[in-house]
Amino acid sequence: MPAKLSVNVNAIAQLRNRRDLPWPSVTGLGRIALQAGAHGLTVHPRPDERHIRRSDVPMLRALIDDEFPAAEYNIEGYPTDDFLALVEECQPNQVTLVPDDPSQATSDHGWDFIANASFLATTVARLKKGGMRVSLFCDPDATPEQIAAARATGADRIEIYTGPYGACFDDPAKATREAEKCRITAERARDAGLAVNAGHDLTVANLPELARAIPFLAEVSIGHAITADALEFGMAETVKRFLRTLG
Repeated sequence: MPAKLSVNVNAIAQLRNRRDLPWPSVTGLGRIALQAGAHGLTVHPRPDERHIRRSDVPMLRALIDDEFPAAEYNIEGYPTDDFLALVEECQPNQVTLVPDDPSQATSDHGWDFIANASFLATTVARLKKGGMRVSLFCDPDATPEQIAAARATGADRIEIYTGPYGACFDDPAKATREAEKCRITAERARDAGLAVNAGHDLTVANLPELARAIPFLAEVSIGHAITADALEFGMAETVKRFLRTLG
């Protein structure tokens, strides 16, 4: 079964926030993406609200509940008390925990599962008690020991950080090497009992090789490339192009 596509709407929100105006509409474009066949929406609210605002999060929850009940809602972020309160209020299907510093422009590394074992286990237990699936952001070259530590937290999935793979858009040989790292980490996770998501800098051009390397991918979360392509093709056609690429 092809990986499900979750459309990250952060870049849409960031464009909206350049002006004190309500467009482009995050919920409106989220609706178009879901109508076109996307399996869900992803947001990554940060404390400074430089893209997704706290007020966007329940509005997208309502959009899915009211119009697309089969779709999934994924909220990702660093598990501060404020973040955990927000997800407990909005009850997404999945929470993806990332080790971001609030000042980072975007996620750029996975967790050190060994060093953060106790913190992550406590957080995962809290979220799963609330009925939410938990995914942990993971480096593409995670060691067996790191994967074992991720599994020990009680999480359901990892999300492989594919930024190094996506950065190889002009070097096919290097891209193949990076895809191989992702494959090895994914197989280690699968063998440990974790499902595998992937995200960051994935495009129509590079998704096929990754999907071949990891045919059991559960979900890909894509925002920047979808938003960029939507400027050329429109959101609906862009989503369809990504879905065709996933098979």
